[in-house]
Amino acid sequence: MAHEPTNARATTHEDLGFLERTFAEHQAPLTRYATRLLGGDADRARDVVQDTFVRLMGQPPEAVNGHTVEWLFTVCRHRALDVLRKEGRMKRFAEGEAERVTTAEPRPGRALEQEETHAALLKMIEHLPPNQQEVVRLKFQNGFSYKEISRITSLSVGNVGFLIHTAVARLRTEFAAQRP
Repeated sequence: MAHEPTNARATTHEDLGFLERTFAEHQAPLTRYATRLLGGDADRARDVVQDTFVRLMGQPPEAVNGHTVEWLFTVCRHRALDVLRKEGRMKRFAEGEAERVTTAEPRPGRALEQEETHAALLKMIEHLPPNQQEVVRLKFQNGFSYKEISRITSLSVGNVGFLIHTAVARLRTEFAAQRP
């Protein structure tokens, strides 16, 4: 019985271009997401993201066509949770560590007030329950729809909506209480 090569997908210049563009665009957000899921461990997160892209290379184009980003985040999430299960601990979003992950992109032109507001909101998000933190970050930091978040997290769309609504209401109340 003949075996097909595991890297059969990346055989054309078009496929290679797709993979290179996809990696360039999504490697940093996936690494930040995996780092948060893995309790701030950037090294393990990079391994998870690398494994995610290796799995993408093995997919036929029709398997990811039209929903590549959602596919990447779903596979990345499952792989990160597999790593945590293997280690016997489900440590998520360690206090203060999630926001230490940096990006190579500069932040020019940000006003001090915007930075303070942003920092205050991130600090408040850290105090949300882990399931609310995850859906809020997927929605507002990664731009996923409720339906996409539902597929990534295996929660119902209604549950995603409830978690986001509850989290936003709590953040709004806490933020208003901090302002004069």
